Amino acid sequence: MTEVKEGTAPEIEGITAALVKAFHDDPVMMHIFRKGREKKSRAFFTSDSKRSLTKGALYTTAGGPPQGGAIWMAPGQWKIGGLELLGQLPMLFRIGADGPRSLALLSQVEKVHPEEPHWYLGVLGTAPEHQGKGIGSALMAPVLAKCDAEGIPAYLESSKESNIPFYERHAFKVTREINVKNGPTLWPMWRDPQPPES
Repeated sequence: MTEVKEGTAPEIEGITAALVKAFHDDPVMMHIFRKGREKKSRAFFTSDSKRSLTKGALYTTAGGPPQGGAIWMAPGQWKIGGLELLGQLPMLFRIGADGPRSLALLSQVEKVHPEEPHWYLGVLGTAPEHQGKGIGSALMAPVLAKCDAEGIPAYLESSKESNIPFYERHAFKVTREINVKNGPTLWPMWRDPQPPES
């Protein structure tokens, strides 16, 4: 099993670099960032990673440059409030003309986001050269274990149908489909806390 650790502020640049590579062909990223996708994706992942340090949890691989990352928001922390949104303005500025399209998609996704307290897996990715080695599972494991120990659900949106079986192996279940106008389909997935193995 891959060893993982909590990410720190100095590691965000490396985590972001791995996530940019992991999401190079992601349908949502391709939809919202039409030009300069790598630069805009980097701004997005950097902003989310920084936010997770105070509002949730950030996990990456241990022992060497980050091979991937998991960006979680703690119960009640996933939604960006008014004052916090002001802090996001530099990121929105870097996104530029793609801002309205990205905000429209995020608004549609937010409308179906559950209100029940849960841990929210906003981003999970492994750099392509390290995929297939169990890193994604390892990156999720600490927070999923916390969810099970404390009886808290978890939630995510899968942007690729091919990733659904992976999440199902970790007890997530598809709850619906989100069909973005002139864009991709997303699959919200909910995970109830799992009982301890006997």
